[in-house]
Amino acid sequence: MPEDLSREELIALVKAMAATNTASLTTVEALTATINELRAEIVAMRAQLGSNSKNSSKPPSSDGLAKPAPRSLRRKGGKPGGQDGHRGQTLRQVMTPDRIVRHEPVCCAGCGRPAARAAPVGVERRQVFDLPPTTVSVTEHQLITRACRCGARTTGVAPAGVHAPVSYGPRVTAALIYLYQGQFLSKARTARAMSDLLAVPVSAGTVAAVTARAAAALSVRVGSPTPSAASSALGH
Repeated sequence: MPEDLSREELIALVKAMAATNTASLTTVEALTATINELRAEIVAMRAQLGSNSKNSSKPPSSDGLAKPAPRSLRRKGGKPGGQDGHRGQTLRQVMTPDRIVRHEPVCCAGCGRPAARAAPVGVERRQVFDLPPTTVSVTEHQLITRACRCGARTTGVAPAGVHAPVSYGPRVTAALIYLYQGQFLSKARTARAMSDLLAVPVSAGTVAAVTARAAAALSVRVGSPTPSAASSALGH
């Protein structure tokens, strides 16, 4: 500090340096607050990037391509495939197939002669298991009315369950209830499955009505109400 400064100049210089120091401290405090805010944002962003449906309330659909790999329920050290004691379901040939299609050779692979007159020496059996084409079978019940000479007219009695001009049979009803109750499909998906797989046009309202009637019939047979079955018929 120069020695030729007056007392007043020294006081002014000290005040200026104090003001500069105060401004610097204010700037440092502001920068420190900004750094703390940025650190908090980084922590929140990292937590958001690491969150998924397993460790937060986010739905599984939000996981996207970054969804965690499913954890295997197989015990460590277990061998792949069927385990010891497990009854397998291997597809095996049957002795009497429903249909046999023969495939004859056209000509000899050695000399080219027609193979139709050659003696058969072997048959290789290959069986294909498939579903037959699905078609709905319609049975018409005709209730005949006959007039007796006494003047009375008597009409035949329809079988149980045949109470309307058109109705679904027991197999259709069973398949519908199996999909809706046994496989937990919604009414709309049950109706769609019946239409796509069995070629049976069914509405979602019909699914609910048929299930409700089945629940009522079951309660009559058992002798006690079944609120769970009846309420589930109105669900989904």
